Amino acid sequence: MNEKKHQFKPFVSMDTAMSETTAVSIGLGILFAVIFAASNVYLGLKTGLTIAAAIPASILGTGILKAVFRKDSILEANLVASVAAVGESIAGGIIFTLPAIIIWGHDLSMVSIAIITILGGLIGTLFVIPFREYLIVEEHGVLMFPESVAAYEILVNANKGGEGFKTVLKGLGMGGAFKFLSGGLGLWSEGPVWAITKLGTAFGFNAVASLLGVGFIVGTGVAILMFSGALLAWFGFIPLIKFIGSGATTPIFPATQLISEMSAIAIWSNYIRYIGAGAVATGGFISLAKSAPAIISSFKEAMKGLKAEKTAHKVERQHIDTPLTFVGAGAIAVFLIVWLLPLSAGIPKVGFIVSFLVIFFSFFFGVVSARMTGIMGASNNPVSGMTIASLLVIASVIKATGVNPELGKIMAIIAAGVVCISIATSGGVAQSLKHTYLIGGTPKKIEWSMFAGLVVSAFAAGGVVLMLHKAFGLGSADVPAPQAGLMRMLSEGVMTGEIPWTLVIIGVVIGIVINFLGLSILPIALGLYLPIQLSAAILTGALVREVVEMKFKKNKTEQKGRIEKGILLSSGLVAGDALIGILLAVFITLGKDLSAFGRKFGAITTNSTVGFVIFLALAIWIYTQVVSGKASDEQLPE
Repeated sequence: MNEKKHQFKPFVSMDTAMSETTAVSIGLGILFAVIFAASNVYLGLKTGLTIAAAIPASILGTGILKAVFRKDSILEANLVASVAAVGESIAGGIIFTLPAIIIWGHDLSMVSIAIITILGGLIGTLFVIPFREYLIVEEHGVLMFPESVAAYEILVNANKGGEGFKTVLKGLGMGGAFKFLSGGLGLWSEGPVWAITKLGTAFGFNAVASLLGVGFIVGTGVAILMFSGALLAWFGFIPLIKFIGSGATTPIFPATQLISEMSAIAIWSNYIRYIGAGAVATGGFISLAKSAPAIISSFKEAMKGLKAEKTAHKVERQHIDTPLTFVGAGAIAVFLIVWLLPLSAGIPKVGFIVSFLVIFFSFFFGVVSARMTGIMGASNNPVSGMTIASLLVIASVIKATGVNPELGKIMAIIAAGVVCISIATSGGVAQSLKHTYLIGGTPKKIEWSMFAGLVVSAFAAGGVVLMLHKAFGLGSADVPAPQAGLMRMLSEGVMTGEIPWTLVIIGVVIGIVINFLGLSILPIALGLYLPIQLSAAILTGALVREVVEMKFKKNKTEQKGRIEKGILLSSGLVAGDALIGILLAVFITLGKDLSAFGRKFGAITTNSTVGFVIFLALAIWIYTQVVSGKASDEQLPE
């Protein structure tokens, strides 16, 4: 028995009666779940990155409950943050898989996306419940759940004051205004780029506020690795392909255009992305292989915890959980739905064996995901590696049944989509249940409230996917959907064998070499895979953080407070950019072109130098906001 379990006292004692599930807390949680699902789908499809929901939702939830509803219940604020986190989790699962179906040209409806999401999210939540007592209570003090601890600290500190809330709102306002003026009214270019004709390549920046915010949050450690991958692609491979292929008189597979006639972005689209995908896949497999001992150990320990679960009646609210009979019934229901019903119009049912694999992988990797979140946090959870492993097995099984490859590749993505959303949800649910335990909330109330948030936000996320496709086209330079592109290639590769394996293998070799050098593969591979403008913008944000750290390097306490303030401000920038981006997508969907206003001012609004200067001005604004005034006293992840 873990002695720390008995020593731990939650923030709200079990003797204290406090409101938790109210119409306001559930409604606000669902609203935030919708916002974070929509904004993460938008950001994820555009950049391959997502933003954490629990910490911003903790601050915003506490602030709104206090300021608008005059409520002072930290249990309600915790419920708001927990439900909001569901939106982030399902968005992470959706962007990895389902856009691939649309990129193939299949008509995936919003209802289909929502049903697949709800099925994955439901079993992802249910499969954590049998292990909650062991992973979160018995293992308290062993599994640290770092991001849950951070959310707990935010809830407690935000409950005491509102400075963090004000900082997030300031960032949100600036991020939204910057996006509206540039991406909406078109007053300056969002993509300043300069052609480097002697090398046959180009360089530029994605001049958007969210990438500056992301860069500040991740810091130079990750940003430099990403930019290194981009440099290799845009100043290594693209000039090389241009130099060797410029004399070719016929198009070189998989392109259908002469290389001599291609721009740098066309070479990236036709060749580099396959190399990047090979590197990303290698990074996922190697990460999974390195995690295998911990995964196997985690599963064994979790099974021991299930067997040792006590059956004694528990009356304290922090031990009141959803009954295991409901867990079993829910799993059986999802199994039958996936087995017996087609999940998208025109696509056959996946069958008994694949449905069984969906449940098996969701259960196995769900438990693993929950424990890995306890070790390193949901943001670092290797969902992609576990999804790749599931997809390859599922696609191979479907291919062995002799299904038409054109249908089989879509069936594989649908099945893997349920698994991926389940895995991502399990990690997020475990994280929410941990800070619920620390604060002293009721697991059952949190779980059922998250079910409600899951259902509503699933439709919202599906709507954003379709809206972005109609406005920009999924798979285009505007919405590259990088992770889904990788899953699409893997599914096609297994089903048809028609992908350019030479390019993919080059990427695999690059990934292996990076591993041999002792570097982190995935950030470099992501930089290799994505346009260099994106990596350059993220690096700019990271450099702002670096300058702040240097300014306060002699006072570590002050330095920590300044960085925490910058992270709060950056979270607001990301959220503001994403929310206004979604609003602009609505205008585009409705056929309203706001950028006509900017065109009235002539060529200056499309000038790359002007766009770059304004982008730098925003970076300077972030710096001045962070170093001026008081440092933050919020406790954020280090």
